[in-house]
Amino acid sequence: MSTLAYARPAIAAFAVMGVLWGTFAAVLPDLKAMLGVDEGQLGLLIFLTPIAAISAMLAAPAFGAATGRAALPLSVALMALGFALPGQTASLWLFPLALACAGAATGLTDVLMNARVAAMENARGLHLMNLTHAAYSFGYAGGAILTGVLRAAGWGPGWVMATMAGVGLIGALFTLERDGRIDGLRRPKDGTALPLGLVPVIGGGIVLIAFMTENAAENWSALHIEKTLGGSPTEGALGPAALALTMGFARLGGQGLAGRVGPFTILRTGAVLAAIGALVVSQAGGPGMAYLGFIVMGIGASVLAPTAFSLVGQLSDPQARARAVARATLLGYFGYFFGPPLLGVIAGSFGLRMAFVFAACLLAAIFLLTPLIARQRT
Repeated sequence: MSTLAYARPAIAAFAVMGVLWGTFAAVLPDLKAMLGVDEGQLGLLIFLTPIAAISAMLAAPAFGAATGRAALPLSVALMALGFALPGQTASLWLFPLALACAGAATGLTDVLMNARVAAMENARGLHLMNLTHAAYSFGYAGGAILTGVLRAAGWGPGWVMATMAGVGLIGALFTLERDGRIDGLRRPKDGTALPLGLVPVIGGGIVLIAFMTENAAENWSALHIEKTLGGSPTEGALGPAALALTMGFARLGGQGLAGRVGPFTILRTGAVLAAIGALVVSQAGGPGMAYLGFIVMGIGASVLAPTAFSLVGQLSDPQARARAVARATLLGYFGYFFGPPLLGVIAGSFGLRMAFVFAACLLAAIFLLTPLIARQRT
């Protein structure tokens, strides 16, 4: 309980992000219908989101330094407000801009909350990445399930997203803390800055692959179940919910495994399981088999990003830790944001089944990156 109380601000930030993106994934079929586009066109419409997110990530260190201990609460509140916007317009010109606002606030929050967790971990010698990422997964599942209920009750995407944005604003209050300043985000200007080296680059590459497969599956699973497999809206919402719930429980298990099993073994095992799950999803003949694939995929993918983030924090010099985690976050979240639109283009050209096959192939690259980051130990 003391660990939960200590990590409460970061847990709340991760949970709110999960709720909002879970809502978006589950309401995506309605957004697609509202806009009157196919999968390929929808992928292009959300392509501005990663650009806005990356821009915000570059500005996150300055924002964190300027706002001090209010940085994380402010970024989470901005993220909640941003997610209220996409459901309010069916315009093909305004929708990408509205979603870009949500993406920018997400990018800002992601850098700040991961840097905060890394500082918390090393201040008390705790493993918190799996715990906080589990909060994201449970929040994602909760957002997806509640969205499915609201859709089944006849709520339109505008009301759904506005309501869940309100939930996010309430969650932002729980990120407040007395001493939440995130030190070390900005590069010192007196010439004393330590080089970051390859650790955040390699670690960020692992996170990129993990999030490209994980979030692409989360964002396209509802459409796959409803369009490819003929499921109902409620069954479609259970796709991302099943993936997220599995990842949440698996990350809690990973919290217990951290420190007992080597991180490099965890990365390899997770990649194999996630790839198997993605292939099962790609060959599913109905929603039931797809759920099984998402469960296996969730178990494997759950430990990849938290383990990589922890390695970056552990292998970086304490004075450069916040900057290293921010760099890894920036690189990793190229996958978080570019994954869904990229798979949208693949799905539009070759079908949603091939999109999940592509996700399985991506995971093989983790076997190339794991030995590289292992060599960075000093």
